[in-house]
Amino acid sequence: MSAIRLLVLGAVRQHGRAHGYQVRGDLEYWGAHEWSNAKPGSIYHALKQMAKQGLLHAHEIAPSTAGGPPRTEYELTDRGTEEYFTLLRAALVTYDQRGDMKTAAIGFMVDLPRAEAVALLKERTRRIEAWRASVTDHYVPEEGPGQLGHIGEIMNMWVHTADSEAEWTHGLVERVENGAYTFAGEGEPFVGVLAEDEENPYATGERHPRDDR
Repeated sequence: MSAIRLLVLGAVRQHGRAHGYQVRGDLEYWGAHEWSNAKPGSIYHALKQMAKQGLLHAHEIAPSTAGGPPRTEYELTDRGTEEYFTLLRAALVTYDQRGDMKTAAIGFMVDLPRAEAVALLKERTRRIEAWRASVTDHYVPEEGPGQLGHIGEIMNMWVHTADSEAEWTHGLVERVENGAYTFAGEGEPFVGVLAEDEENPYATGERHPRDDR
């Protein structure tokens, strides 16, 4: 799975229609350039590729203020919406993946109905616990991982990571079941994107040739 696809689709969806520089600004606002591969070039490439794939519809609007070619605004197609929710659901249940995919999934989980988000997170916990059991049953000696010398620390790391992930997911499920946050169909969602002319306090300031397009 690709975090950049999920991030870009999610950002465009939150605006309804957005040009590339808006999407870049949102991802920098979320700090995605620090915890994922969401750099300007990859963002603009993803927009262009997903438009070619029919996941985004590209609208050409007025020429940019820089006097260049018309600026392009993107909007999710029906296929794009389907792809977005497919990626989101898969990311919420898949525990053995890169941190950027997990982080993006949590950032967008409120786009799902509350009950569905809870069910997916519970499935995530079940998979974590099943994986942990397989590790301890098949790879850890009866006398403990110390019997493997320093290699046993790999087992310790795996088990500790699984326990930590399961504990955090249990806590998140409990908070969501107790009414935390606003999920799909429950009212006005949390606004997590920048307005058209809102200053981005986390902007990198790095210029890219496609910023004005």
